[in-house]
Amino acid sequence: MRVPVAHLRSFQSVVLIGLLMFSSAVLVVSQQPQRSPSDTVREFYKEMREKNFREAFDLSIYKSAIDGLKPQEFEDLRPDFERIALAVKEKMPTDVNITGQQISGDDATVFIKILDTEGKEQLEPTTLIKLDGGWVVGDRDSLQLVKKAGKEFFFNARIDAHHSDVQDMLTRISLGQLLYSQQHNGLFGDLATLITAGLVPKDLEGTESTGYRFHINSVDAGKSWNAAAEPAQYGRTGKLSFYMDAAGVRSGDKGGKPLTP
Repeated sequence: MRVPVAHLRSFQSVVLIGLLMFSSAVLVVSQQPQRSPSDTVREFYKEMREKNFREAFDLSIYKSAIDGLKPQEFEDLRPDFERIALAVKEKMPTDVNITGQQISGDDATVFIKILDTEGKEQLEPTTLIKLDGGWVVGDRDSLQLVKKAGKEFFFNARIDAHHSDVQDMLTRISLGQLLYSQQHNGLFGDLATLITAGLVPKDLEGTESTGYRFHINSVDAGKSWNAAAEPAQYGRTGKLSFYMDAAGVRSGDKGGKPLTP
């Protein structure tokens, strides 16, 4: 069947108009202004405050570490992200207050006002780099660490933080035992006793906040004591096992099993 010339011309006109409209749309997109370093920082903290974690990390050097996570792995890390969001809200109760920015080639610094631990305002610099033509929050050295670790980056960061926290907690336990013994004729307490006395936090009864299982043992009728800690989930919340007594603190990778003296 032959198509009338008039209809063919009409169809060609529609196609040409469509192509022109598409070309115009591409032109408009390409001419959209690039997000400035200040805009990037403002959007990053906005998304973080609203707990839109993927959207926030997309504006940072940590994008590749997030993109590689499986859904369950992302959910495993959500408590850590929630703590980051809480810290942001504490430092910035209201919208991000940006006082200025400095740009030098593909590096930039944005200065924001935050609240310190006493509630006083202070300036804090936020570093950005230009990556694939756009500004992202972070620095180049950290970017290399993220690229090297891939999706394990956040788990490794969590493990390092937990190891440090365990060391601090063992120091607190040691001081708690000292105070308890001074008040109880030289005798020492176990975990439940020290928690009841307010000398160690109740968090030690669980693993959610510490990522570790803590044990405080009173031995020889309270005349001596020891403490231990093992990762609640080996390779995800920690790798080192810890043991402490009067001789000091020891640690080692035991595959999640207790470290024996």
